[in-house]
Amino acid sequence: MSTDAVAPAPPTDDAVTTDASAADEAVMIVTDDALVKVLEVRAGEDDAEQLALRIEITGANGAEFTYDLAFETVDEAAPDDHRQIIGPADGDHLVLHLPADSVERLRGATLDLPSHAGQGGLVIRNPNRPDPLADVGDLELEGDTPDKVRQLLEQVINPSLASHGGFATLVGVEGSTAYVTMGGGCQGCAMSQATMVQGIATAVCDAIPEITDVVDATDHTQGENPFYT
Repeated sequence: MSTDAVAPAPPTDDAVTTDASAADEAVMIVTDDALVKVLEVRAGEDDAEQLALRIEITGANGAEFTYDLAFETVDEAAPDDHRQIIGPADGDHLVLHLPADSVERLRGATLDLPSHAGQGGLVIRNPNRPDPLADVGDLELEGDTPDKVRQLLEQVINPSLASHGGFATLVGVEGSTAYVTMGGGCQGCAMSQATMVQGIATAVCDAIPEITDVVDATDHTQGENPFYT
């Protein structure tokens, strides 16, 4: 069973809540439609009523998590798995097994059907996001401060932004402030301001102590998706 990560969305009115008396704390939401679909698929398996759905975050692709969904018997849960029952415990219900290292990253996520009826599978609408720029590692930066910023952009930041068709360019450094512009798919993108503040600025300031502030000098009124008016 495969999923496609999509933009976060608020829970719908038909979201199925967990019977708190019969399961652990609710971490995920499963909509009525998704529950019906999963139970329908599960019905084709041997010993269907003994199967739980395991949902695991396996990695990240740019700014989205990647997931693995699979059926396993309820007694295959790892000792530290989080167990959650979706639906009435005494009726048609689904047991979720969530690995311990995925729980916080899945908290508040919704398992749903795709918005377009012709699209198969399931989607996970997750308000949490990985930070593709978080791990600068032991990168050795050489030269003066502007040179170090350029190396960081070229070697770490731009490869991450490239998955979204974007890139960042150093305009200049004044004192402890670096001025950076964003181009390609990042110019005017509604997510680019968050990328600058949460990703690029953090990565630059962490890797280069001489820089204490990063300013977005981009003209966001231009670009493919301008969001300033």
